[in-house]
Amino acid sequence: MTISISESSPQTQNEYWTEYKWQWRDYQIQYAIAGAGIPLVLVHGFGASIGHWRKNIPVLAAAGYQVIAIDLLGFGKSDKPVIDYSLELWQEMLRDFALEKIGQEKAAQPAVFIGNSIGALLCLMMAANYPELCRGVVLLNAAGGLNHRTGELNPILGLIMASFAKLVGSKVAGKFIFDQVRQKSRIRNTLQQVYCDRTAITDELVELLHQPSCDPTAQQVFASIITAPAGPSPEELLPQVKCPILVLWGEADPWTPIKGAEIYKKHGENFSVTFQGIANTGHCPHDERPEIVNVAILDWLTLVL
Repeated sequence: MTISISESSPQTQNEYWTEYKWQWRDYQIQYAIAGAGIPLVLVHGFGASIGHWRKNIPVLAAAGYQVIAIDLLGFGKSDKPVIDYSLELWQEMLRDFALEKIGQEKAAQPAVFIGNSIGALLCLMMAANYPELCRGVVLLNAAGGLNHRTGELNPILGLIMASFAKLVGSKVAGKFIFDQVRQKSRIRNTLQQVYCDRTAITDELVELLHQPSCDPTAQQVFASIITAPAGPSPEELLPQVKCPILVLWGEADPWTPIKGAEIYKKHGENFSVTFQGIANTGHCPHDERPEIVNVAILDWLTLVL
């Protein structure tokens, strides 16, 4: 199985993968490819991009898979239009990408979708709503929604979050607040909340997260996303899933605590679930503990494909 590339697509290349632009609707979407074989589609989490998979792409590709990582609209090197963002919008993007790009001669081929955080929830949505495009999904500290649902936060915290979202979206105060949030020192502090291994918080990682925030419309995009609907929950999606699932969870994640993994253990009627907790690991196990995550994914792929 190969990916169909237009020769006119601009591309950049590093030691491990080649990046291309894909025209989706009115927008340019960045994606990367490495290796050949059964396709694995990597979907990043909030604020991240293709580069967040830099410790995974070479290993998975070297094992005989075609690894495709994509920057969601509004993130990374993809366009950042000022529009209403939602999980459903990104799902449409992933669906169209799979239909147009993954396969031979425009015949879509099912892929394994691998995601972190909201990227994992998007992978679950793909499995539930487009089973013909999914061989399986790998969920890394899957989010329960794009944002908190009504009633999930205590009233005081809910008011604080609502006020923050309103200020970030403000034409007067929004840019100032966003400029504070995106400072490299604050990015590093945030990473220290969700990475147990502080040595994994490198200057390269901080720059990877900071650079897209310098785009002219990044503030408006951020405001749109943090005020977007939560989207479907895993509880709603799982009854529709029929492909195998690998759930990997950093056990020390304060953002999506491991208790959130219990839902996947309860829904095994239509599909097989493999679960592995990773001790002393936070929200991004693929970046913090790639030596564990890569092996777990490859071992699972051998069993289910």
